[in-house]
Parts: sequence; C-alpha cells; structure tokens
Amino acid sequence: MKNLWQVTDRKEGRKNMATDGNYIFILDKKVSREHVSFKNRFGIRLSADLYYDKKLDLSKEHAAIVIGSPYGGVKEQGPGIYANELAKRGFIILTFDPSFNGYSGGEIRHISSPDLFVEDFSACVDFLGTRSFVDRNKIGAIGICGSGGFALSAAQVDRRIKAVATVSMYDISTAQRGSEMLEEERNSRLDDMAEQRYIDFEQGYQTLGPRGAAIGFTDETDPISKEFGEFYSTPRGYHPNATTQFSITSSFSFMNFPLLSYIKSISPRPILFIMGSKAHSCAFSETAYDLANEPKELFVVAEANHVDLYDKVEMIPFGKLVSFFTNYL
Repeated sequence: MKNLWQVTDRKEGRKNMATDGNYIFILDKKVSREHVSFKNRFGIRLSADLYYDKKLDLSKEHAAIVIGSPYGGVKEQGPGIYANELAKRGFIILTFDPSFNGYSGGEIRHISSPDLFVEDFSACVDFLGTRSFVDRNKIGAIGICGSGGFALSAAQVDRRIKAVATVSMYDISTAQRGSEMLEEERNSRLDDMAEQRYIDFEQGYQTLGPRGAAIGFTDETDPISKEFGEFYSTPRGYHPNATTQFSITSSFSFMNFPLLSYIKSISPRPILFIMGSKAHSCAFSETAYDLANEPKELFVVAEANHVDLYDKVEMIPFGKLVSFFTNYL
C-alpha cells in the first residue's frame, strides 16, 4: 500500500483533509473555539484554544480540563478532537502548543525539555483558574502520548490539578534513557550528544534529530514507524507544525531528569490510564499504574493501537473520560 503522501503534495493533501483551517477535524456546530495566548513562568507565550458548548452558561463556574498533545504533535490534531467531543459534554477545555513548538513562542525552535513541557501544563492551569467561568477546584488534565508523562509530572507538584487521565502514555524520560540500554551504549549516546553540542555551538543553530514519523513508508516499514507515519505524514493527521522532530541535544535533559519519580504523591487525587490492547506503548502505562497509589484505574481499549487513540473517535472511550472527570472534578 502506498503512503498517501506519495500521491498528493502538501497543498493538495491539506485541502483534501476534513479540516477547518489547519485542524484535522471539523468543529462541531454546538462548540465554540476561541484562540487565546498567555505566558508561562519562563515568559514564553503559549498559543492555545479554548473550547466550550455554545449553550454553556458562562455566568457560572464549570469544571475545566487541560489537554496536551502527543510528543511532536500540536493542538490542532488529537487534543482538538478530544476537546471537540468533551466540550459537548459540558466541560471547559483548553488545548495548547508546547513551548518552542507549534504556534507557541520560544527560540530556538523544536526544543524539547521536561521542565518546560511540565511547566506548560501548570501555565494552562494558571490561565483557566483565572477565568470567571472556571471553578478553580475543578481543573483536570489529559495527556496524550508524551503529554501523559508531562501531565502526571505536573500533577506531582501542582495540586491544583485534581484529576489526571493519560491516553497511550509515553514516559519520554524513560524512553530516552532506555531502561534496557547497557551503560556502555548509554554512555556512547551521551558522548555523541556532547560532540553535537560543539557542532551546534560553532554553527550557531540546533541540529534536529530524525523525524519520529516515517515518510514514504511501505508495507515493509517497521510496524511502529508505519503507525506514526500513517498519521503524521498523510492527510489523516498532517499538520505543518507537527514535524515530529526535536533538537538532538534535547535528549540530554530527559536522560537526566526522570518525569515520574514522585507519582505516588499524586494520591489521593485519581489517575486514569487509557491504552489500546494492541499499543506498542502498553508498558509505559502499566509501569506507571503499578507505581501510582490509589485511586487509579487502567482502562484497556480492545483492538486499539497506540495512534488509534489520537483521532479515531469511534475507539476513544469518551464515555469513560466523561464519567471519570464528572466523578472527580
């Protein structure tokens, strides 16, 4: 089977998507979306979208949820799909682009940082908690893929986050450091990145690593790369800001700063882990679930792979998410 991106150029591919602008989904007629921006504590301006039901009484306070994108993704993709559905269920939803990525500020572009990406969640809580129509005591978070780890890490210290759900979670710090990696192999990788720092310093810009999503994939492409490629590099999920690339030396920070060292401290606030039964990333959700204290739940979506839960509305357990946040916010 051909990659759809091989038979359509960028302009045509985006035109053929079921989009509203650069969004990979059609906004429900019942839902309002407002573009907003605000600064995090590092002074970086975040680009965000606020979703809510048009019939919602904004003179009253409501529960709100921050939704983070997959690692390398942007708010116009999976987070917007979740926001579109959950806003219809009565929640105020905020999606955002991480610092240095998407339409958010920060130079140099495509930097990845555990501290910054965790801070972005708290900055979103700052924004929501200062809206007159949001109940400060009813703010939750959803993290998709890599944002699952960032949302949990934020909740470890930011007790304003009252409930957390992760979907197809990746713990990027563990993935980067490689729990199964031999020390010799890890040291070799660190040495390579140290040399890259010299190169970047002398050339005056950060060198990007390889794309996380395969372009031009075929039936022979390894299944995980193909799974990501079928989303990020085809009309299904393509967005010009979602390059799935970060600077090579960004890995330094993740290899040095574990994200989930204090996951037990989130209790007694609840955590919901959602994963597909066929997801290659199951181990991250299962490990985090084992480490977390009660209340916690591991919810498995039958027949779903990792990326299915980014955008396939018929597979995403919105009913479960609604009941979880209704019960705990």
